[in-house]
Amino acid sequence: MSEDRSSNGHRSWLEKLTQAFAHEPKSRQELLELLREAHQNKLLDSEALSIVEGAIQVADLQVRDIMVPRSQMISIKANQTPKEFLPAIIDAAHSRYPVVGESLDDVMGILLAKDLLPLILQDNGQAFNIKDLLRPATFVPESKRLNVLLREFRANHNHMAVVIDEYGGVAGLVTIEDVLEQIVGDIEDEHDVEEDSYIKPLPSGDFIVKALTPVDAFNEFFETDFSEDEFDTVGGLVMGAFGHLPKRNETTEIGEFRFRVLNADSRRIHLLRLSPLSR
Repeated sequence: MSEDRSSNGHRSWLEKLTQAFAHEPKSRQELLELLREAHQNKLLDSEALSIVEGAIQVADLQVRDIMVPRSQMISIKANQTPKEFLPAIIDAAHSRYPVVGESLDDVMGILLAKDLLPLILQDNGQAFNIKDLLRPATFVPESKRLNVLLREFRANHNHMAVVIDEYGGVAGLVTIEDVLEQIVGDIEDEHDVEEDSYIKPLPSGDFIVKALTPVDAFNEFFETDFSEDEFDTVGGLVMGAFGHLPKRNETTEIGEFRFRVLNADSRRIHLLRLSPLSR
């Protein structure tokens, strides 16, 4: 008897989903509206809706929209000794670094942090030559669409690309994680906000901020004076600046900061990335 009820429930769910898409959408906007209606009808949960929206909207974004800009790149100079560059690697805790020659525009290759392990084990820094460890660098233009870049990353098994501008100079860096975060939201790693904290500094100089951060805690951390009378949380402050419930990747500027929505659903903002404008 329980199996019949389960089977009927499954068919009912499929029938509802089929009905939701009975009228073929004529545009991407109509498709998004259908998906959001399906979410309201409890055919899609918030997480699934967010991922589908991200997958659809990623085609509208270009590399320049998500890259780590040149000014925030952490690179290694080819003439540096391990003693000189290892502190920066340990501090940044990334897995890949561009290695440059005379300037940032002279990218010689990519160094994987794991390739330095033999150096530590052998303790033979005198014979070290960084050029022996370099992987070929991949170069992409600022204008490349993210869906195309993701396809190339997967096909070539690359995880990082150097972004070049229209003049051939280095404009920044982009990783496969940067692209995937546009689809599935901020990926948890060593830079994420811990459960018992509200604000997490990033090596780039940006910050990950929970939307539930109290305004008074934000003011204390950044030495700002945002009013606590109208909004209790940073999420409320940001939503007030937008004037609507923003979707992922929407940005707004408040005072000396730019806020980008990293994670939000149909009811509220969850996570923000803050960039100081004065840098």
